[in-house]
Amino acid sequence: MKKNVIISLADSKYFDLLVELIESIKRFKESENTAICILDAGLNENQVNMIKEKVDEIKKANWDIDVSAFKTIGKEWLKSQVSRAFLTNYFPNYEKYLWIDCDAWLNDWQAVELYFKACSNGKLGITQTMGPGYKIMTKATWLIGKLAIIKSQNFKHAINSKIGYDKARKLAFAPHINIGVFSLEKNSPCWVSWQKNLRQTLKSGKIFGSEGLAINMSVYIDEIDTEFLPLNCNWIASNLLPKYDNEQDTFVEPYLPNLKIGIMHLAGGIWKDKIDMRIEKSLKIEIKDLKDNTLKKSLRYGIA
Repeated sequence: MKKNVIISLADSKYFDLLVELIESIKRFKESENTAICILDAGLNENQVNMIKEKVDEIKKANWDIDVSAFKTIGKEWLKSQVSRAFLTNYFPNYEKYLWIDCDAWLNDWQAVELYFKACSNGKLGITQTMGPGYKIMTKATWLIGKLAIIKSQNFKHAINSKIGYDKARKLAFAPHINIGVFSLEKNSPCWVSWQKNLRQTLKSGKIFGSEGLAINMSVYIDEIDTEFLPLNCNWIASNLLPKYDNEQDTFVEPYLPNLKIGIMHLAGGIWKDKIDMRIEKSLKIEIKDLKDNTLKKSLRYGIA
C-alpha cells in the first residue's frame, strides 16, 4: 500500500494541463511508490477514461461546504476552492498528502521529497509568494501622517469576506501564501483550522480566493506549525519568469545560484497578445538563458 499521495483537480477545460502534470510526475522512477489521485470537477467521460489507467483513484469533487447556488451554477471548477481542505475525506488511506494545482508540473523530484518531509509532525508544508525579484504583493499609498490606503491580496479578500478588521489588519502585510502546492499529514491539526476558517470566509466572500485566505488565516492568525519551503518548490512564473540552463536542459531560478525549478506553476496565466499559455499550449514567450541570451520557450511541460 502506498503511504504518500499526490492529488490534483481539473475540469474539461484544463484536462490537457492535468495530463501534463501526471506525465511530469510519472517520468520519475520514484513516483512508483507514490499514489496519484484526481478530483473530477467536470471532466467528460472520454477524459476520465484516458487517465484512469495512469492514476490510482479518481473521485467526483463535491461542495464540501454549503455554498449559495447563485455562486456555483456553471462553475464546477470552483470546487477546487473548497475540496482541497477536505482531501482526507476523499482519499482516506494515505499518510501524507501533496496537492499540486493542475496548472503546475513537476520538474525535479526533490521538490516532492521536500514537501513530504516538510509536513512531518503535523506541520503544513508550503511556500510564500515572496523572494528575490518577486512582485511586491502588498503596497501602501500614504495620505496624511500615519494614514494610508493598503493594497494587498490578503487584506482585500479579508475585507470582502467580512472576517473583521482586526484579522484583516493582521493579514495585510503578512507574506501571501499560495495554496496551489502544499503538503499535510492525514492527522495534522491544520485540516481542522483550515476548514473552520474556510466556513467563515465562504459566508460573505467570493468562492475564488476564499480557500487561500483561509489558509493564510490558519498560518498567521491561528499560528499553525508551518514549514516554509524555498520558492523553487512552487515557482509562480507570472510573478517572475525563470531562466533556462541549456547545459542541464532545464528551467532554473533567474538569480544566483540558479537553483533548478522544482515545480513550475502557471498560476495567473502566462500571457502574450491576450492569449494565456495555459489554454494555448503552442504559445511561446521570451526568457533568458544563463548567458543572458534571449530564447523563445513554452513553460508548459514537454514542449520545447
